[in-house]
Amino acid sequence: MSKQNNMSILIKGLLRENPVFVLILGTCPTLATTTTVDGALGMGLATMAVLICSNIVISLLRKFIPDTVRIPCYIVVIAGFVTVVQMLIQAFIPDLYETLGVYLALITVNCIILGRAEMFAGKNSVGKSALDGIGMGLGFTLALFAMSTIREVLGAGTFMGNEIPFLVENGLTISLLVKAPGGLMVYGLLIALVNKITKGKLIKKKEFSCEGCPSASSCHGGCSAEKEDK
Repeated sequence: MSKQNNMSILIKGLLRENPVFVLILGTCPTLATTTTVDGALGMGLATMAVLICSNIVISLLRKFIPDTVRIPCYIVVIAGFVTVVQMLIQAFIPDLYETLGVYLALITVNCIILGRAEMFAGKNSVGKSALDGIGMGLGFTLALFAMSTIREVLGAGTFMGNEIPFLVENGLTISLLVKAPGGLMVYGLLIALVNKITKGKLIKKKEFSCEGCPSASSCHGGCSAEKEDK
């Protein structure tokens, strides 16, 4: 695996295939945990830890997991790491554990983690899968950090719990931003900004293929034939 390929896998999650702003995955924890920077960073780092570990283990076991039960197996692996992360946070960072609440357990069914297990770790080597986990985890964490900074600073007049006197004393905060409608507004604006900066060309269109289609084995090339007719 060349250094260029390594770097490409590592950095694609930061912007080109950012799981939050480009792939639009993990929306629930993104909106729920970005009212404070502390909570957002905690969720981002916890998710990244689970993503890296689960990617590595699933890649190691990819040749031994029957295709018919691969999704349940992936979920079992992911759930195991989520449990470990939960216990560690509860033991060493109880305040963060209370802040994140049920969203820690819901990392198990986070579309980002299950999606990377299905689309990448289950098909690639351990090294590549680890890099993919790091890149996607960093992309998710940075996205949460950006959203939470905007929402906490402009919505509550604080940053990581520390008051910003200028904003508070002059009444320059917008309390709507720390509520659900404000979260959706900030999320939409950041997606639009990323799309504008990159001119909507982050994800290249793939060639038409039957690969991955559940009906591919029974359609006898019907999809491809239909494309050729067109």
